[in-house]
Amino acid sequence: MARKDTHTTPSKLLIYPLLAFFVLMAVLPFLYMVSLSLQSDADMFSGQVVVIPEVLQFSNYVTIWEKAPFARFMLNSVIIAGTITLLHVLFDPLIGYVFAKMEFPGKRFMFVSLLATLMIPFFIRLIPLYVMTAEMGLLNTYPGLILPFAMSAFGIFLMRQFIMPIPDDLVAAARLDGASEFRIFVDIVLPQLKPAIATLALLTFVFQFNEFIWPLVAVSSENMRPITTGLTLFNQEFFTQWNLTAVGGMLLFLPCFLLFVIMQRYFVQSVMLSGMK
Repeated sequence: MARKDTHTTPSKLLIYPLLAFFVLMAVLPFLYMVSLSLQSDADMFSGQVVVIPEVLQFSNYVTIWEKAPFARFMLNSVIIAGTITLLHVLFDPLIGYVFAKMEFPGKRFMFVSLLATLMIPFFIRLIPLYVMTAEMGLLNTYPGLILPFAMSAFGIFLMRQFIMPIPDDLVAAARLDGASEFRIFVDIVLPQLKPAIATLALLTFVFQFNEFIWPLVAVSSENMRPITTGLTLFNQEFFTQWNLTAVGGMLLFLPCFLLFVIMQRYFVQSVMLSGMK
């Protein structure tokens, strides 16, 4: 009979409260945002921190649609983030397959150059990107918000890393049978990338749905604003409606949370597969 290990009990008594503390620190800002979204104007400007409002102001979730065109803002965010995600899902696996399973002159240099772009801060690329977009007449348009992010070096790198373990003999055998590269990609490679593609889609959508800097620079028309910049309507010079801003934050959170709940099975599978390689 195995002897019970009693040496772990003191460490567990120390670790569990510590983990609970860090979890609380991570969740506390979100919980306060929920509380703030349910506060009235009187609660906000009472001069005291209100954690649990005496009267839950659910009408804030209706008021925000009346005070600003949030239906349009939400539609813009879904169109922009959804289209960028679709483009990533279409192009990143294809380019990742080229770098993983095909040989051509300059392949290593091109791949290293691609990864090097990850080290360039977006703020450095912001001005030339804005000038190019303006010269093409794409400011205040969906293409101007979408095309600069149609592909990503991170997505290509992620797809390459998942395609690399696929046996080269399997790909070579398909080539000997006369299969085209596109046929090999669709029939052999793509079915094995479902968890990775789901992860890429999830990360891309969440990042683009919460993107703030580029829409702030490239959009001046109110009708083209996504929800992230649409929230600035509640920030005035001497007054900020924090409760409605918190409601907007909840509207940003809920679609991303629902998407994660739907796709969490594939996300966990991709993490497990990457850990086994």
